[in-house]
Formats: sequence, C-alpha cells, structure tokens
Amino acid sequence: MLDTALSSLTGLPSFLAYFALAIVSLLLFIRLYSWVTPHDEFGLIRANNPAAAVAFAGALIGFALPLSSAITHSLSLLDCAIWGAVALLVQVLTFFVSQLALKQLPERITKGDIAAGIFSAGCSISVGMLNAACMSY
Repeated sequence: MLDTALSSLTGLPSFLAYFALAIVSLLLFIRLYSWVTPHDEFGLIRANNPAAAVAFAGALIGFALPLSSAITHSLSLLDCAIWGAVALLVQVLTFFVSQLALKQLPERITKGDIAAGIFSAGCSISVGMLNAACMSY
C-alpha cells in the first residue's frame, strides 16, 4: 500500500510544473485582457458593478476551458504554453468580435448593464468551449 502511494507521488513534479504554467498563463491572460479592454474591469468590480463581474468571470472561464484542454492533451510544457497562447489570443479576439456584435459593449458594461455583461460572458464561454474542443488533437 505504501508503494502505491509513493508511486503515485512520482507525478507530483509534472503536476507542479503544469499547475505553475497554468497560473502564470492565467495571470498573463488577466493582465492582457484587462489592458486591451477599454473599461477598467477591476475598478468596476471594486465599485460593485455586476455587469463587469459577470463579463470578466465569463472571460476567465472562457480562457480556462481551453487551457485545461491544452494541459490535458499537450505533449510537453512548451506545447502546453503554445496552445495556452492560442487560447489567450482567441479569447481576446472574442471580446473584439462581441464588441462588433453589440454596439457600445464596453460603455454598457461600465454603466452596469447586466444584459451586456451576460452577453459578453456567454460569448466568451461559448467560444472557450469550442476552443477547448478543438484542442483535443
């Protein structure tokens, strides 16, 4: 029994490496996404703006889904990092396409328009799910 437990711990270094890469990728996504959007997500969330919180949470989930798939299917840390970068790019582009589909999206989120926040989150999560499915190479 002890051998089995010790044997399962041999995967711990890989777990820690992939988990660290995931956290760094997530922090990079948060930084880049909040930089490219014209509204201040964190300021709006601190001001108790539910539309901003919903929209940003959707973007985080929309990024985490394909990142999870990249971790599951990657052949190495570098492979995972490359596909994580693809997921990041797709999620940022999703915001810009959503902005075209719903005029004045950032302004509406800034004003607390919950419908705009839900729309943005829905777009992010939907594209994230599709992105994740496509990363099952």
